[in-house]
Amino acid sequence: MKHFIKFISAFFLALALLTAVGCASTPKQEGTGEYVDDSFITTKVKAAIFDEHGLSSAEINVETFKGEVQLSGFVTSRADINKAVKVAHSVSGVKSVINKMQVK
Repeated sequence: MKHFIKFISAFFLALALLTAVGCASTPKQEGTGEYVDDSFITTKVKAAIFDEHGLSSAEINVETFKGEVQLSGFVTSRADINKAVKVAHSVSGVKSVINKMQVK
């Protein structure tokens, strides 16, 4: 009976460790916590762009991976690109901004 209890305890310990490792991030894949953080950052950047006078948030796409924000889409001027990048940099949690926006 003691062996059975030790076996069950070892099994659940191994299961817990495998579950924790499965949530870890890799260079090309986010962990669960990072995914939630990035979703929150994306939402904050989209809201900041929406609140910025003169920027069309419908034309600017925002994606975040490990704190790195990528902006893409089409805007009407180079000034709009610069403004969007500046707004994205101002959001807390943003580590860097990749600009892939283009002028129409």
